[in-house]
Amino acid sequence: MLWSDDQRDEPPEEMRRAQAMLRRAMLLVALAAAVVMAVSAWRS
Repeated sequence: MLWSDDQRDEPPEEMRRAQAMLRRAMLLVALAAAVVMAVSAWRS
């Protein structure tokens, strides 16, 4: 058996859900920042 076959290294389900939620939140923050910068550049 290879060390990569061991499934114990996988994070628990709730941690995977939390990481996915954080990734989505960071994507939204990045998109919001881009929109704010675009609007502020357009208005000046």
